[in-house]
Amino acid sequence: MKKMKWLIWTLVLVAAGVGIWFWKFKEDKITIYLNTEQPTYGTIATTVTATGTLQPVDTVAVGAQVSGTIVKVYVDFNSTVKKGQLLAQLDKSLLQAQVDQINANLQQAKSNLVYQQSNYDRQNNLYKVGAIAKAELETALYQYNAAKDNVNSVAAQLTSARRNLQFTEIYSPIDGTVLSRSVSEGQTVASSFNTPTLFSIAKDLTNMQVQASVDEADIGSVVKGQRVSFTVDAFPEDTFAGRVKEIRLQPSTSANVVSYTTIIDAPNQDKRLKPGMTASIFVYTEEVQHALLVSASAFQFEPDTVLKKIYKIDRSASGGRESGERTGGGRGGGPRGGEPDSDSDGPPSPDSSVRKKTITAHVWVKQDTTLVRKRVVTSMDTETEREVLSGLTTNDIVVLGYEALKGKEKPKVTSPFMPQRRGGNRSTGGGGGGGGNRPPQ
Repeated sequence: MKKMKWLIWTLVLVAAGVGIWFWKFKEDKITIYLNTEQPTYGTIATTVTATGTLQPVDTVAVGAQVSGTIVKVYVDFNSTVKKGQLLAQLDKSLLQAQVDQINANLQQAKSNLVYQQSNYDRQNNLYKVGAIAKAELETALYQYNAAKDNVNSVAAQLTSARRNLQFTEIYSPIDGTVLSRSVSEGQTVASSFNTPTLFSIAKDLTNMQVQASVDEADIGSVVKGQRVSFTVDAFPEDTFAGRVKEIRLQPSTSANVVSYTTIIDAPNQDKRLKPGMTASIFVYTEEVQHALLVSASAFQFEPDTVLKKIYKIDRSASGGRESGERTGGGRGGGPRGGEPDSDSDGPPSPDSSVRKKTITAHVWVKQDTTLVRKRVVTSMDTETEREVLSGLTTNDIVVLGYEALKGKEKPKVTSPFMPQRRGGNRSTGGGGGGGGNRPPQ
């Protein structure tokens, strides 16, 4: 009986040991997940980024040309004003007293002129009959001319005083909106050296402009008339449109970085954009509509010995040879995507005459259990995608990479902060990694 118990316990321990060994040390089955996508049509563009400040197209600073005390202010912030509208009024009492005093001086000068003219006529008649010497006549003529010049001088002073009196009333020089008001009733304005700014008026808030600073490394590709999109923090979900209006030639340097002021027109019919807002700007220096797009990682993928065990590798479509694959998760082997192949010229670009550049490269296309190497002609490229001119269709399944997973591991989920495709079906992952087939996001 004891022998039976020992035999049973021995069998139990052996079974437990075998189970533990299988559970802990047995090698998990490795599953290969291909990361693929189908080319899609969309828009591809190269952009220059910058930041700038929104401001009205035309802003006028309204000041005071005379000193005095503000006795009345007729407008406030955001007031809509018309050209010639009264904005504020200064105390007139001192300037009015100056006008009265100079006017009295003018009347006295005119009376003196009448007397000197009468004296000159009398002296002239006496000189004609030989009653006085010529020197006395010349003295009378001098006094008459001096009295006449004095009248003109005082008259000019009166005109100036009356004009200064008119300056006590501040009028709007344009139609627009009051952006700022710097004075209040009872405040003293001194304009002896610098003209103080009382109001700032924007001419038209329905047409704004962005004053952006573009680095010297990017300014060479920015030209007048290019399309611009920008966002502001106040409306993070909205994108606003504009056009490059002017590139100012005067550079500015900050922390050894040279930048150029670029003016961008920004229509603002709904008046949501406000002066002073910070804009994040994208200038579209080159743009192609309805282009066939493929992720940039497809041009860096190259099958290795791991995939060769599972898929048939076909290089015949591009005239290459199957030998020379390198291992390492699809990261090496063959020419790099995006660099011209040296073994074939490839098909000509259908619109190469209007393209800045065309590059012959290759991608790998999945056809059932075969990976086929296809030669393609590309043109524009960004960090995330390339424009394909020939060699692919929207029905092709392009391989971006693969991922080897053990047991029940699941493909990695792509971070939402990674660069995204602009449109169409999108798969994540690169030449050396990535997950399996994933739905468009």
